[in-house]
Amino acid sequence: MTAENTETKDILQQAGEQALAAEAADAIMQKYDKESAFRRLEGFGQKLVFIICIAWSCFQLYTGFFGTFPSTLQRAPHLAAGMCLVYLLYPAFGKPGKTIPFYDYILALACVCCGAYHIVNYKALLNRAGSFTRMDIIVSVAAILLLLEAARRVAGMVVVGIGSVFLLYALFGHLIPRDLFLFHAKFTFKRVVCTEWLGTEGILGSPIYVSSTFIFLFLVFATFLKASGVGDWMTGLAMGAFGGQTGGPAKAAVIASALQGTVSGSSVANTVSTGSITIPLMKKTGYRPEFAGAVEAAASTGGQIMPPIM
Repeated sequence: MTAENTETKDILQQAGEQALAAEAADAIMQKYDKESAFRRLEGFGQKLVFIICIAWSCFQLYTGFFGTFPSTLQRAPHLAAGMCLVYLLYPAFGKPGKTIPFYDYILALACVCCGAYHIVNYKALLNRAGSFTRMDIIVSVAAILLLLEAARRVAGMVVVGIGSVFLLYALFGHLIPRDLFLFHAKFTFKRVVCTEWLGTEGILGSPIYVSSTFIFLFLVFATFLKASGVGDWMTGLAMGAFGGQTGGPAKAAVIASALQGTVSGSSVANTVSTGSITIPLMKKTGYRPEFAGAVEAAASTGGQIMPPIM
């Protein structure tokens, strides 16, 4: 009986240590990886996000199996779903909580409406190509602002600044002296904003086309691999292949991070998952802590370019 109690106690202690390690890793990712600083939702918000993710995945898998929809009918719902999830998961300011404020529900609904506008008015937009209505302008302006705010929440002000500079250039580039190569003919406000959102020459261009047809499917595949525990297997494979060689832990860190990069697009997540094993091993074999951390950080950052995530 005593042996059974001791074994049960050890199992519970191990489970508790694993839970604490997972919480510590989650805290590190939220602190240093902006993309990981999202809300850990509960209740209605969690169910809503789950339903949206399932619907989005079904849409993408359907078009992946049976063929894509025409131009903006494929791209607009894809982008609108992503923007909707950003507003539901990422806070405007401060630390992420466990609930969604009412204004983020409104902004998420606005993203859905902007995407649905393409579906409802698809034929009308084709028939009046180049001739924009007042509602076209309103929806386009709203979509651009929503996209900029979503980018700020996920990637920061640098991306917003770059996008804003090019928007301002399109609007005011005609004011640049004609003898400079940056000068261009004048474009009206409605032409700029409507071309950005309603056509395939702006936001819904080639990058969104690739994302809505190929990249999403690769991400789904990588997520299935990660959820099935392939990441731990890859780390073990690297340690088994290179761990016994001279400088083995450092070599294993590089290989493990490269393999992890095939299922994870986050350098911080890569560092946390593989570094928890490789960094202590490197320190035990005589590497300085700073060098061990640098090897893992560099390898995990390089792992971001590994296919299929890239």
